[in-house]
Amino acid sequence: MDESSLNQSDGGSDDLPNDVERLAEAAVAWMAQDPDAETRAELASLLESVGSSDPAAVAELRSRFGERLAFGTAGLRGELAAGPNRMNRVLVGQAAAGLAAFLVERAHPGTRPSIVIGYDGRKNSRVFATDTAEIMAGAGVRAVLLPRLLPTPLVAFAVRDLGVSAGVMVTASHNPPRDNGYKVYLGDADEGSQIVPPADAEIAAHILRVAETIPLPEVPRSQDYEVADESVVERYVAATAAFAAPAPASPVDLRVVYTALHGVGWETLARVLDAAGFARPELVSAQIDPDPGFPTVSFPNPEEPGALDLSYAAARRAGADLIVANDPDADRLAIAIPDEREAEGYRRLTGNEVGQLLGWQAAEAAAARAGGAGDATLACSIVSSPALGVVAEAYGLGWVETLTGFKWVSRAPGLVFGYEEALGYLVNPETVRDKDGISAAIAFLSLARELAASGRTIADRLDEFSERFGHYGSAQISLRVTDLTEIDRVMSRLRSSPPSEIGGIRVERIDDLDRADGSVPASDVLRIVLPGARVMVRPSGTEPKLKIYLDAWSTRGGLGERHDAVIEVLQKLEGGMRDRIS
Repeated sequence: MDESSLNQSDGGSDDLPNDVERLAEAAVAWMAQDPDAETRAELASLLESVGSSDPAAVAELRSRFGERLAFGTAGLRGELAAGPNRMNRVLVGQAAAGLAAFLVERAHPGTRPSIVIGYDGRKNSRVFATDTAEIMAGAGVRAVLLPRLLPTPLVAFAVRDLGVSAGVMVTASHNPPRDNGYKVYLGDADEGSQIVPPADAEIAAHILRVAETIPLPEVPRSQDYEVADESVVERYVAATAAFAAPAPASPVDLRVVYTALHGVGWETLARVLDAAGFARPELVSAQIDPDPGFPTVSFPNPEEPGALDLSYAAARRAGADLIVANDPDADRLAIAIPDEREAEGYRRLTGNEVGQLLGWQAAEAAAARAGGAGDATLACSIVSSPALGVVAEAYGLGWVETLTGFKWVSRAPGLVFGYEEALGYLVNPETVRDKDGISAAIAFLSLARELAASGRTIADRLDEFSERFGHYGSAQISLRVTDLTEIDRVMSRLRSSPPSEIGGIRVERIDDLDRADGSVPASDVLRIVLPGARVMVRPSGTEPKLKIYLDAWSTRGGLGERHDAVIEVLQKLEGGMRDRIS
């Protein structure tokens, strides 16, 4: 549909508000440069409805063209649809051209910048990755496209393995099925970590310049890009398998159930398991192959209620000792263990519980190395449990708290292990400088195998942690909104009228991290400190949510008393915070 046909629609564009007429003209111009027949047709249909003054269509047009999907330290992520505030081939093409300009600009004189590009099984992931490769090659950047759909950690690995300047992974991780995204890594001194300021703003400026001055059909393209062979995958498999702990002298077979949640994790994990000498797990067959429709889950995130229901059923049938789950791009790991107190017969461990166990494992390994721990560091995000700091102190290790996101965790000096409570774990920094659900699975299976050889379970190890370091518990409240200003209102209210108590527990102090004190960069986070407890409040960086993290701990009395004390405090904090945000 062109502008003239918009004017001829019922009512005509003269009946439209000025801002809508302007946005409609922008949509017509967008269609003219869109190489995707599906999104062109979708946008034409929307414009016809706008021309008829359909209120829903007008609201949708404003949503799509009233602003632009922001490029930041998380790259791009959004719903697949036409328009600058959605994920589509025009937006990705502009992002690729802008990133290429950034790489050329920062390259040393006389050198050619380079990039590796990967993609997962979501809708349009391969298309976006191929567009990126062609545009990079057209800009004079050496572009290497990974050979097929693969997990996100393969890109972070390949940036260092291939010695390239940058990496792009096309994925929306665990977002809803209709989403896709664009994650950027940097090589050289950044060692394959995700971008951080000021690089994100510099890339964003290049992208905006392209969007404002160069129609997509005029952006140079070339077919002269490389397709990596399987050797890069083989090197990742070998390096990850080598990280597994040696099998005990008298191993005990673990009964394990695995799900890929319709993602790309299984094929690579299977190869690592074979190379590391682990038995193949029982598979949740309905979820094992990549499927962009995610037909068995409403939300492909192992943290969400219902996501692991098929895994629980498979585990009951198999009498499994352990459930292992990756999210769709396999950069996250979820673990569930038998628990007769739960209706499903299994309990998913929190990200903090898995992080505590893997952190303890890493601390023991660092302390056991020849020469001692040296400058080895454990790291976690500021919203993760403070328990890791207690482990670090017990073993004489450094401990660093970072802003949320592995772009920060991965940059901790001397890092031997890092995690964030959202099921992300970095267990092998020499291989991957990002969260990696596959290497984390290998580390966790090594721990479970070692425990089983001595007649113990993961539940036993959690109790051992509580007895030695204190019992730490966590909970979370997520307030999902349709109007983002609601999040601003809640944060403003907490700042202007700070609570003196929460759930009857006295507040000792409130740290506003928006006013940086030098320990971490400024961030829109409130840290509320109470006796034996902490509440963290922040807007989500990737979803329309306000997230509230509750932590409590106790070292008093026996194991049962510690458990009960923590549960009581968490319940009080949750009730008090829900009252304050309602």
